[in-house]
Parts: sequence; C-alpha cells; structure tokens
Amino acid sequence: MKISEIYNLLDNLSPFEIQETWDNSGLLIGDFSQEIKQIVLSIDVDEALIDSMENNALLITHHPLIFGGLKQLEFSKYPANLIQKMIKKNISNIAMHTNFDQTHLNEYVATEVLGYKVSHKDGFVAYLDVNEDFDKFATKVSSAFGLPHAKCVKGANFVRRAALTTGSGCSLIKSIDADCFLTGDVKYHDAMEAQSINLSLIDIGHYESEHFFAEILLKHLKILGLEAIIASSKNPFTYI
Repeated sequence: MKISEIYNLLDNLSPFEIQETWDNSGLLIGDFSQEIKQIVLSIDVDEALIDSMENNALLITHHPLIFGGLKQLEFSKYPANLIQKMIKKNISNIAMHTNFDQTHLNEYVATEVLGYKVSHKDGFVAYLDVNEDFDKFATKVSSAFGLPHAKCVKGANFVRRAALTTGSGCSLIKSIDADCFLTGDVKYHDAMEAQSINLSLIDIGHYESEHFFAEILLKHLKILGLEAIIASSKNPFTYI
C-alpha cells in the first residue's frame, strides 16, 4: 500500500487539519507515492527503534520528530542524527499529535485507563464526574498510570469534577472548570498558580499518560484492514 492511501485513512480517522497551529502533524519524512512493507506504531522515535525496523517501512508516531523549523542538518545532533538513519533505511514518518489528542487519546485515557465516563469535552480537555475523596482519587489515578507516587496540589478534600488533558496541559489551567486537573509536566509555578485558585492538580506524567497512543491506533488500523506492530518505546525518565 502507498503512503498516500495510508495517510488518507489516517486523515479520515483523525483529521490532520484540526491540529494546533504550532503543531507539526502529518507526513514528516517520506514520499506519498512510496510503497510500504511494514507499519510500526510508537509514541516517539529513538535510535534503537530505527535499528529494529525494516527498510521501506512507515513509522507512525504521536510526537513529531521534526517540530520547529530546521535550519541545518548536523548529523551529530538531534533530530538530524535520527533523520539521517531513517533516510538511509528509507523509513518514512507520519506524526499524529494534537489531532489525535482531540479525537481519541484523551477520551480513551478517561474511559479505558481511569474508568470514568466523559461528561463533556472542550477541545483538549475531557471532563469527568468523580465525586470522590481527593486522597482516594489521587491514589487511584497514580495506580492507573503506574506512577511511583502521586505528585499533587491539594486544593480541596473532595473532587466533584475532574478535567483531563494527556501530555502537557498546564497552559490550560486558567480555563479549567473543575475541582481537579489531571495532566503531565506540572512545574513549580503551575502548582503555585493552581494553589492560588484552589484547583487541585495531579501530575499524571507526559509519557505515562500518552504511551497508549499505539494500542489505540492499532485497534483502528485493524478495523481498516491494515496490519501494524507496536514498537516498545521507552520512557526517557527513570525513577530511582
């Protein structure tokens, strides 16, 4: 199957046009006319993954390898070092980032990982009716994502409604209409801001909340009649 055919199927599943203006989803490396022998799904690209792939393969990732504008390709530096290896093996890359967050990832994590119904969605934010003690809820959340501990800001003892944004969503804090916000990459000043408005925060991790991308997409590709394999992408962080 040609990349153009696969791209059109992916576009129908999660339209690339709804990605954020700062995003870079779509075909990043490759040629739409290229015939593909293998499809690999992963949250990210790394050297070990490229080495394990066949020539003439298509890698579909959540995070774009090429994000900002590239002014040079110095092959000793990231991401040019990975791009060089991919070109040598004729490995193409399509990224499905903020478009997939909105159409699939946030809802899947809310319902299938956390086990709550989505009461409504607002762009990147899924709202959940919780009605639980905060400590109990925080413990449940950290367990669901396999976190070694729950990193929280406790704004109140009870959670009536929670908001969820996978990945890094703290830029949305001001617009959250909930008692508790679940997102990743929570920084010190994010915590201070949340504390000042009595908004509870639970840091669900960036990788931990988004690595479900491949298993979600695989299910949909099978329905479309496409075979793919999930690559064992690894969290760049370790906990000691």
